[in-house]
Amino acid sequence: MTKKLATIIAVVLIGTAACGGGDDGGADGAAASASPSATASATARHNAQDVTFAQMMIPHHRQAVEMSRIVIKGSQDAQVRRLAQQIEKAQAPEIETMTGWLRAWGAEVPAEDDDMGAGGHGEHGAHGGGAMHGMMTEEQMEQLGRLKGERLDREFLTMMIEHHEGAVAMARQEQAKGADPAARNLAAAIIRTQQAEIDRMKALLKQ
Repeated sequence: MTKKLATIIAVVLIGTAACGGGDDGGADGAAASASPSATASATARHNAQDVTFAQMMIPHHRQAVEMSRIVIKGSQDAQVRRLAQQIEKAQAPEIETMTGWLRAWGAEVPAEDDDMGAGGHGEHGAHGGGAMHGMMTEEQMEQLGRLKGERLDREFLTMMIEHHEGAVAMARQEQAKGADPAARNLAAAIIRTQQAEIDRMKALLKQ
């Protein structure tokens, strides 16, 4: 009886290994590999600052992506369009990463309409209890969407410099007060990338 039981257990273990080991293309495998930062962050120690950073940076990034898409569609300047494409390419995935963190932490994910000055954002004002640095108002976004040509390019660059400066300020606060390693690493990347883009946009404005 003992030998028979051992044989059954061995068969079950072999079957389990066969089912779980080789299906790299399965949905679970794709999900596990799609957001390693979110997974790592879920197991790390985090604090209220990490949650605030993600909750504020998500709508901030969403607005930057929207501004970039306006310019990609309407600008005639190749350099400005390339910059806008670069911003969209960088920030859209970061939104997904931060959304994953908030869900893993059991924290609220900002609603899709929590952008562009909605829900208590004043002009470059506040969101909840913290400063939403550099956010544009709905009126500013609507005005940007109506512009064409060089006026669109210059307004985009001017607005995005302020927007990026706000993101850098929030990222510095995360580095100073945050606890989660992945969130702090993202903050460092935001500072590095967006400061370089600020310098580039200032140079374009001088042309």
